[in-house]
This record gives sequence, C-alpha cells and structure tokens, in this order.
Amino acid sequence: MTSTRLIVLFMTLMGASAMSGAQQAPPARGELLYTTHCIACHTTQMHWRDKKLAHDWDSLKFQVGRWQGNAGLQWTDTDIVEVTRYLNDTIYRYPPAGGRVSASR
Repeated sequence: MTSTRLIVLFMTLMGASAMSGAQQAPPARGELLYTTHCIACHTTQMHWRDKKLAHDWDSLKFQVGRWQGNAGLQWTDTDIVEVTRYLNDTIYRYPPAGGRVSASR
C-alpha cells in the first residue's frame, strides 16, 4: 500500500472513530423541567385526553403556569415559556400567539 493510501485509510478510520463517540446534545431546559417536575403525573396520555384544557399557545402557557403554581415550583416566566415550548414542540404543535414566543403573557 502506498503512503497516500495509508494516510487516507488512517484519516477515514479516525473520522469514523470520532463520530462513533459523538454524544447527543443535552436536553433543553424545558424538557429537563418537565421531566423533573411534571412527568410523574402528566404522561403523554394526559395531553391527548378528550377534555384537555389547552387549545392554543396561550392556553397551553396558562396551564403550564397554573400547574407549576399549584405544585409550588416558583418557575420564572422564562421557565414557563421553555416548558410550554417543549410541550408544544413535542405534543401540541400550536402556532405561537401572534408569531411570538416570549416570556410575557
């Protein structure tokens, strides 16, 4: 084998080795908050029930704020938006109110 082929083979193997050791990005804050504080009671089935209280972005955000308050979590507005965004991205898929996704309600 020529030295050029050996170099190409070596580089290919190094690239494959590096990719196999690549880690996934850490979960977003909204996902972490939800899985830490909410998932015990609010399984996916809870979000798909017939009598769900969230019907759009604003009502979803309101419910997230309501339930974190009931649980005494003292989340910031940013935390509420992050959990709302996580739920919306993974389950509901409502368009954000007025095309915006801010911490203010």
